[in-house]
Amino acid sequence: MSAETPAAPGQFTRRRLQFRAWRGTRPFWAGLYILLAGFPIMYFPYAHLQLGNLTVAMSTTAGAGSLIIGVLLVVLGISLWFQKHIRTFAGVAAILLALVSLPVSNFGGFVLGFLFALIGGAMAVAWSPGAPPKPQPEGDLPPAGDDAPEEAAAYFPGPDGVDESNDLSGTSPVNGANGRHSAG
Repeated sequence: MSAETPAAPGQFTRRRLQFRAWRGTRPFWAGLYILLAGFPIMYFPYAHLQLGNLTVAMSTTAGAGSLIIGVLLVVLGISLWFQKHIRTFAGVAAILLALVSLPVSNFGGFVLGFLFALIGGAMAVAWSPGAPPKPQPEGDLPPAGDDAPEEAAAYFPGPDGVDESNDLSGTSPVNGANGRHSAG
């Protein structure tokens, strides 16, 4: 295949849709935020910034701790992509590592890595797999035309003007509760 041979038509779209389907079955964005949080936490303790002729060295005594925290965050982010069942553990671990990075690694990579890890960890803990849509047979489709159910057309409020079908508290004047709940 040469560089001038075009890709098969629709191949990019098919790959994009496959990636979207894969991404939808796991906490992808949480893993991405946690992965991105590891880089500033790892980088800044070893960085040497040049401001004109002035070199600012960010290296601290906690450089090894920053490296460990950053590597763990990167591993947790990648693990969320490929092992979605560890989402709660990875989310809690990312939040704890973010909190530990504040004193250890230059305020958590100058708060950038801290915020990414905190948000990604919260997203990982909150994510839950969705239920797959149930296929519907074609015979169960409602007939085209009037979409309103017949029950809605024949609805009238009760004799006192109180909507008895919408009273979920059980305290309407119709049933004699008068706002009080019986104790048994």
